[in-house]
Amino acid sequence: MCIRQVSLRAGYSGWRLSVKGYQNRLLRVDLDSGSLKNEGLPPKDVLKKFIGGTGLAEWVYCREVKPGVRPFDSENRLVFMTGPLTGTAAPCPNNCVCVTLNVEVNYAFGVAHSHGFFGAGLKRAGYDGIIVHGASEKPVYLWIDNDHIELKDAMKFWGMDTHETARAIEKTLKEDSKVKSRISVAAIGQGGENMCAGGMIANDEHHNFSKGGVGSVMGSKKLKAIAVTGDRKVPLHDEEKFMQMMKNWRENLFEQPSFAWWVREWYKGADVIDWKKEHSLIAVKNLSTANDKGWHSMMAEMRAGKTAKVAVVPCYGCPIGCSYKIEITDGPYKGLVATPSGGGEGIEGAAAIVGVWEAGAVFHLMELYDRYGLDSSTAGCALSLAFECYEKGLLTKEDTGGLELTWGNVEAAEKLLEMYVKKEGLGRILAMGIKRAAEVIGRDALKYAVHIKGMGINLHDWRPVWGILLSQIVAGAGPRWEGDGIDSWAPETDLGYTKILYGPAHEGKAKAVKLTASKKLWEDCTGSCWFTAWGVKGSLDFIPKAVNYATGFDLSPEDAMTVGERILNFERAFSVERGFTVEDDFDIGPRFLEPPDMGYGAGKTIAPYLRGMVMEYYRLMGWDERTGKPWRSTLNRLGLQQMADSIWR
Repeated sequence: MCIRQVSLRAGYSGWRLSVKGYQNRLLRVDLDSGSLKNEGLPPKDVLKKFIGGTGLAEWVYCREVKPGVRPFDSENRLVFMTGPLTGTAAPCPNNCVCVTLNVEVNYAFGVAHSHGFFGAGLKRAGYDGIIVHGASEKPVYLWIDNDHIELKDAMKFWGMDTHETARAIEKTLKEDSKVKSRISVAAIGQGGENMCAGGMIANDEHHNFSKGGVGSVMGSKKLKAIAVTGDRKVPLHDEEKFMQMMKNWRENLFEQPSFAWWVREWYKGADVIDWKKEHSLIAVKNLSTANDKGWHSMMAEMRAGKTAKVAVVPCYGCPIGCSYKIEITDGPYKGLVATPSGGGEGIEGAAAIVGVWEAGAVFHLMELYDRYGLDSSTAGCALSLAFECYEKGLLTKEDTGGLELTWGNVEAAEKLLEMYVKKEGLGRILAMGIKRAAEVIGRDALKYAVHIKGMGINLHDWRPVWGILLSQIVAGAGPRWEGDGIDSWAPETDLGYTKILYGPAHEGKAKAVKLTASKKLWEDCTGSCWFTAWGVKGSLDFIPKAVNYATGFDLSPEDAMTVGERILNFERAFSVERGFTVEDDFDIGPRFLEPPDMGYGAGKTIAPYLRGMVMEYYRLMGWDERTGKPWRSTLNRLGLQQMADSIWR
């Protein structure tokens, strides 16, 4: 491949239009030839149907990648996409999505979101998205500085972890180009380079495109990183009305217990994590128990300032600040500084899942996953599978290379993670993915595999909250957040839910999953972080208006929900084209069907109700219960006639 510098001040292919709220440019990167090309956005009617973010990225991907392509084929694409609110004055206008073919669920989209500064940097450089295809013969990285676009040699960065890569590339670029503005670098680590299950793309130290194996696809293309900077303003259709709407939106964020409110109260020191404690949602010891006392002891000590100092690190334009920098102040890891993103999934996937509770050790393991560029929900559950198989006698010291995989053994977890990322010994088997590893280990290992469709879930123990568990099971791009089913932290008053549908019960959960997933997928298209909308009263009114004032569209709240419903059906039709069957929705690790041994869900299991709940969801969605296909009438109503012709001919 020829590596060359290209200036893209002129030269377009494809559609040419100008819609406010967008920069009206996509960058096409062909790694086979090294060519770079500007392209216009699709027609306005497509933009109104899919908006941006997840919807537009999936539309672009589906148009270009036909059934039969595999995740690591050079014909596969990586599509990065912003939304019309990205880079504006909206709250948290930093959402960027990466779409590819799912590495662990090969018939589904792989969809990963990241925040920080990368999406805003890309949009302000003058691009709504990037389409990457082909595969380089040697490592390269992409440099975008407004109109200056360049593919550069990345050989000296290959083998570095994500943090080392970002710092080294930023230092090199600032020395070479004298850029003074902020550079955001999205990079893979060794997990992506070696195409391990769960490879992710990390940016700005605290953030990751974590689901679907997007980092492993990037590694297969020998694309080490993408660095962006830009200083262009996003054009708006009606700036005065837009700015007034932004004021109203920000004022509403903390008016009632939305998720944004929960995050802010946590950093104030309020004991809001009691909800998790009361409902036993911590993923402990491969879900072999619900005994999460260690978690709460650790969190209580941290929040009392006994073991750590915590500083909030907001993203671009963020009034919430869920990410944080943590310095360990006591114990064997004293002096460690870790840079987690928001949420507790990383703590559970890196540490609690293998029985580690000491704060220093927990954040040491979390930092390793982030630096290796590995999603801990997939890689962590592969490791915890090995720990339980060792406990049950299915693995011996001979199999583990001498490691004693006993719960809480930090050194063993660290070494096994290194073996995973290098694909050495037992690590080579685990790096195939959770379910495949269990199949190779054999005997009863599949009973202990914590997976849905072979992939790691958004990692909490969802067995006591059946709405969320159902939403992970039926999610269109493999298990991920597509909706919360109204039994998590914040009710959705805009959807008619004034209180949470608590607990291990099946009534009303399928309907709640459909509604929350439709709302969530709409929000994933706008370019603003989900935390600015999740449970925020009035968000279904003022976010469509914000998009309208940015773009000139005329979207109503009903239109917004239709956008989300359209994407749910688009994802399902895409999967059907690539081999999905109804039984794939029941490809669930048996551990999820076991009742927890203690806590809120003790003795209760979704198992007897699951098939009925899934079929109820199908009926509400307008899908055929026998095949799982969206009915032709459903797809036609949503303007997806071409998809209908494809799956029903």
